[in-house]
Amino acid sequence: MNSTDPIGLFDSGIGGTSIWKEVRALLPNENTIYLADSKNAPYGLKSKEEIIFLSEKNTEILLEQNCKLIVVACNTATTNAIKELRAKYKVPFIGIEPAIKPAALQSKTQTIGILATKGTLNSALFHENVAKHPEVKIVEQIGHGLVQLIENDAIASEEMTELLKSYLLPMVEKNIDYLVLGCSHYPYLIPQIKKIIPAKIKIIDSGEAVAKQTKKILEERDLLNVSNSTPTSLFYTNSSKDVLQKILSPIDTIFYKNF
Repeated sequence: MNSTDPIGLFDSGIGGTSIWKEVRALLPNENTIYLADSKNAPYGLKSKEEIIFLSEKNTEILLEQNCKLIVVACNTATTNAIKELRAKYKVPFIGIEPAIKPAALQSKTQTIGILATKGTLNSALFHENVAKHPEVKIVEQIGHGLVQLIENDAIASEEMTELLKSYLLPMVEKNIDYLVLGCSHYPYLIPQIKKIIPAKIKIIDSGEAVAKQTKKILEERDLLNVSNSTPTSLFYTNSSKDVLQKILSPIDTIFYKNF
């Protein structure tokens, strides 16, 4: 394992690119490889066994390309499969979980909202994290249909707006002052969300924290890329390249790969 080897990231589609952007911003010298498993999106509706299988498949593709660290840029895959991944593979893994802790610690109304997939909200790891904050009321909402609309380039659609209103307005009525986005796809909905909820409600996602943890682990293992060569960013998708291209524009190193 060399410091110039790439960081690998995977998600059930394009959502994890929100995490990739944070990693790229904090670690601009690093080479990266991103897998968008859009063919199998969303993971949030799959069984734990299916999620583990897909996560192992993605990990092995990234390991074939000598990734020195893997970011599981998917809340559902993290909460359902990261323990199994860490037990099976030697490479360090960075997971992404709903940012319950910072929201709970900062909430003034002692009520926070969490918008996430069914797979994340039903996971044992999520419930373990919730149990650490008994003083806070947590309003959970499954984001049925949101990932599919994002994957289909329908972020600004009327259907998206109506879905978000149906999920968010009941949370607002329950006096939340923090909204935690528990899916890496959801940061792309922040402009839409801000039009629906009051400005006083703060929105939190996990991207920056994941990037900081990635840097910390690379430093601890002496794996930071300090070479002067121009870093590369490769993106692979097993579905249409169009939506990924639009979200990443002007990046053009996107390839179709049947995985």
